[in-house]
Amino acid sequence: MSAPITVTHIDDTEIERMEEKDGWAISEFRLPITGADGSATAVFHSIFRPGSTHAKHSHDNCDEIAVYLNGKGVVGQSDSRAEVTTGHCRLMPRGSEHFFYNETEGEDAEVIGFYVGAPTVPGTGYKFCGKANPEDLALPREGLNEGILVRLEETPASEPDASIWSGAEVRQPIGSHNGSANALVNARFAPGGGLAEHRCDNCEQIYFVSAGNGVAGSGDYQSALPRGSFVFVPKGVPFWLRNDDSTETLEVYNVLTGAGSLEEAGCVRTG
Repeated sequence: MSAPITVTHIDDTEIERMEEKDGWAISEFRLPITGADGSATAVFHSIFRPGSTHAKHSHDNCDEIAVYLNGKGVVGQSDSRAEVTTGHCRLMPRGSEHFFYNETEGEDAEVIGFYVGAPTVPGTGYKFCGKANPEDLALPREGLNEGILVRLEETPASEPDASIWSGAEVRQPIGSHNGSANALVNARFAPGGGLAEHRCDNCEQIYFVSAGNGVAGSGDYQSALPRGSFVFVPKGVPFWLRNDDSTETLEVYNVLTGAGSLEEAGCVRTG
């Protein structure tokens, strides 16, 4: 019998062969969660070595949410530009041209992203719109005029359901409060903190462990969650998570496909 949730690690996910002629000048591009796992949302993990880029492109069928985990670079959205660093969270609206370029000389950039509501890359309605040339990079970097770009640390803390959440500092940088129908949640769990067994009746969930070590489970299944783990939790499936480390904080990002906030997710404690 298959597990009720899907747990995978980035090191166990093959690097995809993407075509540079289509704008994919990315050093490493992986798809740890896709429709093959039952998810409505495909998830990517990218490494951009210095000088690498994902050229100008758009997705006609879905919004894209990205989290810049490490490094820095320049991003474009239509004719606007901005610089991003560790902790920036971004939403690129469907149909809007965008790009990312690592212009550093010696620092990799690590990015995770979610094609919200599209289970595959072709299903996003991907269109290559041209290279990001020096003229593109020379435009003033005064912020983006479409979508959402926020820093995690500038997002106010939330107060989630205390019957489910314990020992957690929670932020929702993207969601219905700033115009997205699907939420991005960040949570930092102190040692011993976690999520009691619960289900979310209104959305799917995809977690990424960005720091620390945890454990998660559903039913008789459980799995360790080291840094770099992804977890897909289908709508209505009971799930729990815990920081088992005695000293380190467990940090996770979570995208809710179908809910613009934790309050809209329809979460019910089940254990």
